[in-house]
Amino acid sequence: MSEAVQVDVNAYLDRIGAARPVTADDAALRELSRAHQTAVPFENLSIHLGERISLDPGALFDKIVRRRRGGFCYELNGLFALLLEELGYPVERVASRVHRGEAGFGPLFDHLSLIVDGRWLVDVGFGRHSSYPLRLAPGEQVDPGGRFEVIFGDGGDLDVHRDGEPQYRIERRTRTLADFEPTCWWQQTWPESHFRAKPVCSRLDGRSRITLSGRSLIRDGVTTELASDQDVLDAYKTHFGVELDRVPTPPGS
Repeated sequence: MSEAVQVDVNAYLDRIGAARPVTADDAALRELSRAHQTAVPFENLSIHLGERISLDPGALFDKIVRRRRGGFCYELNGLFALLLEELGYPVERVASRVHRGEAGFGPLFDHLSLIVDGRWLVDVGFGRHSSYPLRLAPGEQVDPGGRFEVIFGDGGDLDVHRDGEPQYRIERRTRTLADFEPTCWWQQTWPESHFRAKPVCSRLDGRSRITLSGRSLIRDGVTTELASDQDVLDAYKTHFGVELDRVPTPPGS
């Protein structure tokens, strides 16, 4: 897989409903990050539709921009990094370990995050997270998504907390998108992978989120159970712009 590809910047910006920045500055980075999370859903539907997930940049562009789908971290942050680079931002791809409650941190490459211009943590692929980039600096940062803190560890790792709870630990070493291919495959195929448990589709919606988890549509803390397959398909189309010909189902179900 090669990352030395160009993306159609105009088509990508149209997909996320954003104007081309005049300069690659901090203000534009904030707007691009929020616009991406508003327009492009975090979703694991390919796993539940029997679709192979490819991290080839051309395949990512076709899925997310041309076919107007979403994806999970490797896909969303993987493609967003290319857009930012085309716009003139310096981008590092870094591996993270997701915190799993009492089990502690997961394996390296569990998550792909982006560091932009050496100063900002940008993440459009974690599901519920910050609406805007986080400064790589000590101290609490208030965001529509919660209260965040980036904690610098003795070994150079960075811990990201939201509302006082650990979210993930970043290894401060630059990686390539190809480095995440084995874990991307593992997330799709390991029977215990949480991505295989149920289909999820979620995006920013104003100051909150709208999520379809299985047959549960969750918006502003209110859950509506969808009765029929057609209701589910209609919800994907209406709330996420995702048009499917069948309802995603967990592998093996």
